Amino acid sequence: MRNLGRNVSRLAALSRAFQQSTSGETGSRLGEMQGFGSNPGDLAARTYVPDGLPANSPLVVILHGCTQTAAVYDKGSGWSDLADRHGFALLYPEQRRSNNPNLCFNWYVPGDARRGKGEAKSISQMIAKMISTHKLDPSRVFVTGLSAGGAMTSVMLAAYPELFAGGAIVAGLPFATANTLPEALERMTGNGFQPRDELVERARAAAPRPSHIPTLSVWHGTRDHIVDASNADAIVGQWRGLHGLGEARGEVDMVDGHRRETWRDGKGRPLIEKYDIDGMGHGIPLDTAGEAPCGTAGPHMLEANICSTRRIAESWKLMAGKKGAAPRRAKPANDVVQASRPDQGGVGAIIENALRAAGLMR
Repeated sequence: MRNLGRNVSRLAALSRAFQQSTSGETGSRLGEMQGFGSNPGDLAARTYVPDGLPANSPLVVILHGCTQTAAVYDKGSGWSDLADRHGFALLYPEQRRSNNPNLCFNWYVPGDARRGKGEAKSISQMIAKMISTHKLDPSRVFVTGLSAGGAMTSVMLAAYPELFAGGAIVAGLPFATANTLPEALERMTGNGFQPRDELVERARAAAPRPSHIPTLSVWHGTRDHIVDASNADAIVGQWRGLHGLGEARGEVDMVDGHRRETWRDGKGRPLIEKYDIDGMGHGIPLDTAGEAPCGTAGPHMLEANICSTRRIAESWKLMAGKKGAAPRRAKPANDVVQASRPDQGGVGAIIENALRAAGLMR
């Protein structure tokens, strides 16, 4: 494999980082939805619907990262707190260990990552069931995810564009940039991307021509050593092609100390935005200690002085609904994960352990 030394180094870092994650579900606010279809991907469906939610409310679909559960992701990201305050429903597709021992969505497996197949089809069935059961607004469905969940967000937006008004990809990868294990490893390290035109065509061919293209928000830490930040540029390039935005640079501004670039259509409406989170590693950017605290810091839930959850919800115009009491101020936590020494056993053992930790080996 090309760049073996670099891949080994990054895989070892991946293994150490994911070993720090927790799957505890103490105090989970999420319920379980069953009977949502044939479920060819054999996923679980966790949900949160605020009491008294009116008909025609929005739905946010949230895809967790490797080693995480839906409950852990919800607690860290703060999405259910926001749903309570502003009135929208949440759907958390959840991976099973029988599908992937490290709870990663199988974003690089064509049998799970294409329209009408596997995990992607299961998620589409969940969405249909949520809309029907809770009488939600099908024109206001959104999807977001972290890491492997971010890569699966790319899958859902490309394969089922008609389902979504918008999406947000955090530390993820483009659609169909990797279709095999070696390709997945290369893309995570920032190597071997297809030409932009080819990535655009792969996404364009993923579904029948839709009536609209979803908007997109892309977030990535500048010091992400798990999924290289070049993936964010590749995602933006893929979606600029889908939106027909050409080669022009976007508008650049600073938001809470971080760089944001925005691309608009001819009427000035934002179609794509990209946040570069200065100095942040692999995870969700949070502001747990600000005037309006957001989320709970922990593994892959990182204090960054910006609340991606809130900013994403604002970009989707979800913040205009009912408002309750602000969530209780979260105690700031140290977001630096201390890496343990890798097991001794040579390059082969490091690669094998890291592949399993990343969900790339079963």
